[in-house]
Amino acid sequence: MNRILDFYRLQESDSLYLFWVKEILVALLIFAGFWWLSKVVRWVLVHVAPRFTSVTATDLDDRILRRITPPISLLVVFAGLYYAISYLSLPQKVHLIASGLVFIFNIAILTNVAYRCTDEILEWYAARLVQRHGEGIDRQLFPLAEKLVTIFLVGTALIIVLKHFNYDILSLVTALGIGSLAIGMAAKDTLANMISGFTLMIDRPFRIGDRIHLKDGNWGDVADIGLRTTKIKTVDNTLLIIPNSDLCNTTVINQAFPDIRAKGKVSVGVAYGTDVELAKKTLVATALEIDIVLRDPAPEAYFTSFGDSALNMTLFFWVADYTKAFVATDLINELIIKRFGEADIVFPFPTRTIYLHKED
Repeated sequence: MNRILDFYRLQESDSLYLFWVKEILVALLIFAGFWWLSKVVRWVLVHVAPRFTSVTATDLDDRILRRITPPISLLVVFAGLYYAISYLSLPQKVHLIASGLVFIFNIAILTNVAYRCTDEILEWYAARLVQRHGEGIDRQLFPLAEKLVTIFLVGTALIIVLKHFNYDILSLVTALGIGSLAIGMAAKDTLANMISGFTLMIDRPFRIGDRIHLKDGNWGDVADIGLRTTKIKTVDNTLLIIPNSDLCNTTVINQAFPDIRAKGKVSVGVAYGTDVELAKKTLVATALEIDIVLRDPAPEAYFTSFGDSALNMTLFFWVADYTKAFVATDLINELIIKRFGEADIVFPFPTRTIYLHKED
């Protein structure tokens, strides 16, 4: 009887051994098949796909292809590992832990692929904006965009993982929504300035280094465009800090747009009886003597109005850089005094004529 029991035990152990050998061999074949498939996918992405991306107008697809090739190959390998573990008849707890860990690795790789794609797209778009609008926006806007994309991708990956392990994510999403609402109501002014700063960075009414004039009379060069405030360096070397929401809701004059050329103006008064044409020609010739005054567009002089004691005339001129407008005005004013003296053109003083009537 004992021999019969030993025989059946031996038969059972042999069957169990053959069962596990078959399970392990099939799992290894599944993993080997996916490993070989990863090599094929890598070869296709490295040697075949560039032939199609090379015919496009931009290099964005080539850059994305180079960035995602390594993680895509690794993703195929981990997918094979996941299916191999799923095939094995492991205890439920061991199977849950092993497959769960591999699933987390797969989600992490997919998140990395998505991040690399968006990172290349942002860098490519930033380079185009720098070519179009100059430097400044790339270091102001895109670090924020990268952080927002990273937070979104990590949050999405976390929700997928929690959903895979049958966790109730509805309560988590509800709590996040209520918390966001409370934060938004408590910091509505800060959020308004941040949204306005984001709008300024996208709309680009001015750039760092531009000289702007505000509706309240303040003016200066833009030193920094932040998320909450914009800093303007005035001509008296003080820093004017303005909330972004105020800048979005006011009139701003940008002297540096569409280019940095600036138009200057000099107003003078000449005595009644002066040859107007001679005065206008003298003004234009005086402006042309200044090197920083542009020849194209050429200076222009106009007889603008009759004053109480003078004929009012205005000289308009252009300079290549708006920062040179005051220097040019100073030089022209000094030279006008000399040239008007040489041409016997008189600057009148305010006068008043009094008539006395003698009574009989």
